[in-house]
Amino acid sequence: MLSVHAVRQLRDFVLDITLSVQCGETLVLIGENGAGKSTVLNLISGILTPDRGEIALGERALFSDAKKIDVPAESRKIGHLFQSYALFPHMTVAENVAFGLKCRKVSRSEIADAVGEQLAAMHLSDLADVNVGRLSGGQRQRVALARALVLDPDILLLDEPLAAVDMRAQTAMRKELRDRIRNAGIPCIVVTHTLRDALELGDRLCLIEEGRVVADGAPEEVLAMRDNGFIANFAGPGPHNGFVPRAPIADHSQGAPDSRTL
Repeated sequence: MLSVHAVRQLRDFVLDITLSVQCGETLVLIGENGAGKSTVLNLISGILTPDRGEIALGERALFSDAKKIDVPAESRKIGHLFQSYALFPHMTVAENVAFGLKCRKVSRSEIADAVGEQLAAMHLSDLADVNVGRLSGGQRQRVALARALVLDPDILLLDEPLAAVDMRAQTAMRKELRDRIRNAGIPCIVVTHTLRDALELGDRLCLIEEGRVVADGAPEEVLAMRDNGFIANFAGPGPHNGFVPRAPIADHSQGAPDSRTL
């Protein structure tokens, strides 16, 4: 289980977040622009450092001000998909996916095997030698997700994962992304401003306002808070605006386990 308590002074308010995510569970963060959602991801991944608090995966502390622990970002085994995807435009698809493994000094043969497996899983094998600048939004999304998953992460963080995908391709990409997250069987946190993404990807919704959790629960419970202005606009008319949340996940708790500041 991922457990987070993080406090950090931001420009306009103090972010003070406490949340947890089970293995195999996807928590979706929703809220206004500037509420602190992407900052939460950056604190977990180690891009930003909390002023105080503790971030842990099971018994392994990633950050603790009390214990003077601050594991470097590159050592946290976290797959982080940025809103911009942050791909290297001068590299091919295969080179982008292999980048993190090369930084870890993995052997060439292991890199070749791992990259080939991820490219096949994301239906990118035919594009291995293509420069990423020539890809569609959906293809770039697959490359970014493959680059995150090839590291065999313990945690997956996705910031607006479908924002750059063409509307016509979003339905298929949403299903593919959901399947890949579920198969990974690790804690996952998704930031989105899209109702359909929240309902189809999330097991739980967490509403953040000015750096504080104001609601955390099943999608239908959080979306029932129509007296909240953000929820009223986010959910639209009807109980779920025509969409049905994904089915409950299996219990994996016993299994092996452009950085924007908003």
